[in-house]
Amino acid sequence: MIKKIYFKILKKIDRKEYASLVYKDRENNLKKLGVKIGENCRIENAKFGSEPYLIEIGNHVTVGANVQFVTHDGGVWVLRDKHPKIDVFGRIMIQDNCFIGINSIIMPNVKIGRNSIVAAGSVVTRDVPPNSIVAGVPAKVIKNISDYEEKVLQNAHYTKHMNYTEKKKFLLDNLK
Repeated sequence: MIKKIYFKILKKIDRKEYASLVYKDRENNLKKLGVKIGENCRIENAKFGSEPYLIEIGNHVTVGANVQFVTHDGGVWVLRDKHPKIDVFGRIMIQDNCFIGINSIIMPNVKIGRNSIVAAGSVVTRDVPPNSIVAGVPAKVIKNISDYEEKVLQNAHYTKHMNYTEKKKFLLDNLK
């Protein structure tokens, strides 16, 4: 039922307009919690943990579904008998023009450099250099943005101008 309503909405209004409303509402709620968010971002249903005010997201950043931002080290639990008041925290910074893939985990004290991609399912435990792509557990650099661009252009489809129906037809007609 919800799926049918969703597709009716998509057919009636521009997809970008609908997405913009959803993302803007999510951003406003996150900003109230203290997350610093730049302009032109897309944030899915990510989890910002117990210290969202330690997270900063630059401009033109996409954060995929189920991404988790972890700003503290919960492992200190095992030290609490010896150090009852211990806690360890760290900031997380995502610089401009980054893409964080679904189900990724960003650990404390991590900075993701400009123009970078975090592959889906990665666990980022250290800084990501600008213009790079990281993947894995723990995440490691697998290539740079220039190499990625060269590879992806070989299989690219230019569908961003199409509405839902046009895109569906194009993909069904052109993908093997």
